[in-house]
Amino acid sequence: MVRSYFIAAAVAALGLAATDAAFAQETVKIGFILPMTGQQQSTGKQEAAGIKLYMAQHGDTVAGKKIELIIRDDAAVPDNTKRIAQELIVNDKVSFLAGFGVTPAALSVAPLSSESKTPEIVTAAGTSIITEKSPYIARTSFTLAQSTVPMADWAADNGIKKVVTMISDYAPGVDAEKSFTAEFKKKGGDVIESIRFPLANPDFAPFLQRAADEKPDAIFVFVPSGQGGTFVKQFVERGLDKAGIKIIGPGDVMDDDLINGMGDAVIGTVTAHIYSADHNSPLNKEFVAAFEKANNGMRPNFMAVGGYDGMHLIYEALKKAGGKTDGDSLIEAIKGMSWESPRGPISIDPQTRDIVQNIYIRKVEKKNGQLYNVEFATFPAVKDPVKAAEQK
Repeated sequence: MVRSYFIAAAVAALGLAATDAAFAQETVKIGFILPMTGQQQSTGKQEAAGIKLYMAQHGDTVAGKKIELIIRDDAAVPDNTKRIAQELIVNDKVSFLAGFGVTPAALSVAPLSSESKTPEIVTAAGTSIITEKSPYIARTSFTLAQSTVPMADWAADNGIKKVVTMISDYAPGVDAEKSFTAEFKKKGGDVIESIRFPLANPDFAPFLQRAADEKPDAIFVFVPSGQGGTFVKQFVERGLDKAGIKIIGPGDVMDDDLINGMGDAVIGTVTAHIYSADHNSPLNKEFVAAFEKANNGMRPNFMAVGGYDGMHLIYEALKKAGGKTDGDSLIEAIKGMSWESPRGPISIDPQTRDIVQNIYIRKVEKKNGQLYNVEFATFPAVKDPVKAAEQK
């Protein structure tokens, strides 16, 4: 009874907040919830830098409204995320919630987004189901299946027959493993072992030894942004590179901002991903130069681009809605939007509110004394394969 009363009271408060936010405001508040501390803090750092760069380049006034950016740290703990989101809706009366470094954080806010009709812009988390959990969710990051299916196709077509999968044991890792395995087997490949390890503070060494004992052609790995450096270090320490075992997977394991610290052992590693700092377009060259200048030489990664594009989506939605700040007007404005990003052409699927984007196959190479993920093949305009199959 007490719990029911609390939920009813919270929903009522959110309803009042939504009513208040529906009125035209001189100031539009955007609440980003990011992991600025804890194990996923590199995600928060990259996202925040991308967000701030977009505002620096495009100003803080949109459709006659002053933009106020609020960044709150949830340390990637979903209970924190939910509490902060409620505070931002009720107390700060934000018009947008955005960020969400990990899937459980994004999912924890979905009911609040629905109840208050506050658009939730997911700029980091990558599990397919997220946008299905509220009609007010849209995404500028990626889904794991967008990268893992092309990765499986490339691997099967390029002499990789036997694979061990190694994943962080939470929703995105399971997503990555499931979609890669299904496609790889369909193309005639063999997944000879599936290994899962804890999300928090994993010691990869014993799991890598298990993988080595299977003598695969490659290890397909998914770890969240920021953990790739540790994985590669232990991969090399166990001698798997010298045994001729390749690393393949989505690009999280070869983060642009961490790759130079991994050493020459990763040269030749092939991954599939949405973005590389080496992406060859005039817009990306400008973006990388501006990002590095604003952040003491830090190289942007795919999380920085997710935040940067999230701000673009928010700004353009406000323009398209004519300055209206109610959730229904904003989410309608978001559907079907398309633009040129530093990563290439992207759009928001009007049915699923998920991102459609190019996926690039990249190989680690040394250029001018630095390691880069160099793109050499493109899968254009990839929808989330899970939702694409459902739409057919």
